[in-house]
Amino acid sequence: MAQISEAIRDGAEGFFKTQYGTISKMAVLLALVILSIYLFRNTTPQQESSGLGRATSACITVAAFLLGALCSGVAGYVGMWVSVRANVRVSSAARRSAREALQIAVRAGGFSALVVVGMAVIGIAILYATFYVWLGVDSPGSMKVTDLPLLLVGYGFGASFVALFAQLGGGIYTKAADVGADLVGKVEQGIPEDDPRNPAVIADLVGDNVGDCAARGADLFESIAAEIISAMILGGTMAQHCKIEDPSGFILFPLVVHSFDLVVSSIGILSIRGTRDSNVKVPLEDPMTILQKGYSVTIILAVLTFFGSTRWLLYTEQAPSAWLNFSLCGLVGIITAYVFVWITKYYTDYKHEPVRTLALSSSTGHGTNIIAGVSLGLESTAIPVLVISVSIISAFWLGHTSGLVDETGTPTGGLFGTAVATMGMLSTAAYILTMDMFGPIADNAGGIVEMSQQPESVREITDVLDAVGNTTKATTKGFAIGSAALASFLLFSAYMDEVSSFAREPFKQVDIAIPEVFIGGLLGSMLIFLFSAWACAAVGRTAQEVVKEVRRQFIERPGIMVGLRFQLPFTDYKEKPDYGRCVAIVASASLREMIKPGALAIVSPIVVGFLFRVLGHYTGHPLLGAKVVAALLMFATVSGILMALFLNTAGGAWDNAKKFIETGALGGKGSESHKAAITGDTVGDPFKDTVGPSLHVLIKMLATITLVMAPVFL
Repeated sequence: MAQISEAIRDGAEGFFKTQYGTISKMAVLLALVILSIYLFRNTTPQQESSGLGRATSACITVAAFLLGALCSGVAGYVGMWVSVRANVRVSSAARRSAREALQIAVRAGGFSALVVVGMAVIGIAILYATFYVWLGVDSPGSMKVTDLPLLLVGYGFGASFVALFAQLGGGIYTKAADVGADLVGKVEQGIPEDDPRNPAVIADLVGDNVGDCAARGADLFESIAAEIISAMILGGTMAQHCKIEDPSGFILFPLVVHSFDLVVSSIGILSIRGTRDSNVKVPLEDPMTILQKGYSVTIILAVLTFFGSTRWLLYTEQAPSAWLNFSLCGLVGIITAYVFVWITKYYTDYKHEPVRTLALSSSTGHGTNIIAGVSLGLESTAIPVLVISVSIISAFWLGHTSGLVDETGTPTGGLFGTAVATMGMLSTAAYILTMDMFGPIADNAGGIVEMSQQPESVREITDVLDAVGNTTKATTKGFAIGSAALASFLLFSAYMDEVSSFAREPFKQVDIAIPEVFIGGLLGSMLIFLFSAWACAAVGRTAQEVVKEVRRQFIERPGIMVGLRFQLPFTDYKEKPDYGRCVAIVASASLREMIKPGALAIVSPIVVGFLFRVLGHYTGHPLLGAKVVAALLMFATVSGILMALFLNTAGGAWDNAKKFIETGALGGKGSESHKAAITGDTVGDPFKDTVGPSLHVLIKMLATITLVMAPVFL
């Protein structure tokens, strides 16, 4: 077990260093571009009044960008570092007790999750405090505290920049290795999953760590950072319009909510206790039920702390009952998170009808399995969209009717109400990320158990944990898409505020009846489909290289398949597969392939905004560039959310339909139904672990890049 775990750890850490070396070089290059733009851009009236020059503003934005990128990288590294050490402990614990294995996997995931959320909170807190002291905020002739959050947008952009490339590179790696290992190993050679005779098996297990743990850590870090910053901006803007005497409560509220998240999620994680029972055959209570109990504990505590935080920080004499309205906004967000988790679980868990129907379609062939999976994915977009719509409207109107008004008596709390709902949704983010990290750790543990040829009873335990891990990974992705939708809405509002402050004229709405603006919307939707196509093709090309290599090894090294099983250590059997060759192929190909779709995402909004700015200059429409980019952002968000929901749910359902058949249903392993289900799972792999997760990072990155690059469009 230790020998296999060491091979996985070496592969994961080697890839991580190379990948993040590439990302850091691109980040430095982009930082220089941002510096040059900010040195030649216009300044806002707020910056002029506070004496903040172009050079200072440029240095602040670049420093925030680089710090965000660094913290995002550290968050990803922690996720990977923990998972490559926890996997062997879980597989060892499975020999003693199912409950102990579950507890170790959950607590390992929990440690990573708490570090990720803690990094997001402490990074923004340090940046905010540094700027507050350095710029002498709120002293005569200096910047007002309500304008300070706008200086933090670079941090969110840095975090989303790293998260996108981490998700793309890690996603391509993990799914190319998985597809290559499954197609040749399971389908052509008829050997089990994670069998040590498969040359791609170590690459597959490495992929779980770099694709699911490292990338998801960076992804959720970026989600929380973007949401905190946008909520701080909107809180400051609202406090300024309402002339609230002490606006600091409205600005610091998001940091307090996520600090409480660390506490309540820790209690939820610790509520899952293990037993060190030496009898492996003690039946395991459904792990999903145990995880749901922990989630319920976390949610109850989150509601209590949220109400306490709003009363403490959002109470104001101007509207004494406003805090209660905002508490209810948070409750809307918490309910939305719970409903999203439940919806995704319903569509991806084989205990429910959709996945069982999909498994049944496998009994009539490969084609019917694909058709059923696609239709299930398309159908699964409906309820989440309705839930997002209801939560945005409910939160907006609760904020709107809070009693907070500006000088003219116009209600101004609507957008901040939506921001508070987003905070509510992410107020259990650490526990949600724990459930997500649990998946790849359990998957790796199953691989180690299979490769080290443990008794069947041990493999049964890790199989149950692995199937639950697939569902928790899918539910986390559903949760991430929901929070991305709400966070993008906030960032879009923050973008319009920033444009109006640079342009020094109101920028309240975008008219898509204007042809150029409509074209911007079309380009935004096209960007989502083109990005998805390139990411999917990248997995396909890399998987082809893996398939060719695995086939070559089976042909050139016939000793690999001699005997049904062989003894470990690796030196004891006739011919050993060259695991390192597959790891090297996948690593180099995924790093090469992640550049193209990533560059498309960064360059597109900047180029479109600049071109239409030039067109607007010659046609007498000075805000045309900003309007076209706003339409691009709006349409890309809508298309991206729907596409990500479809891809994530379809991929998760295909995977668990295969797992359902492997439990002995419809003929079990090796049957024709099983082969058809493997085809579906192979198609769904890049959907759920590469393209889908990359899309919701892309949506937020487009929003943060437009915020940072707003001067280019004016």
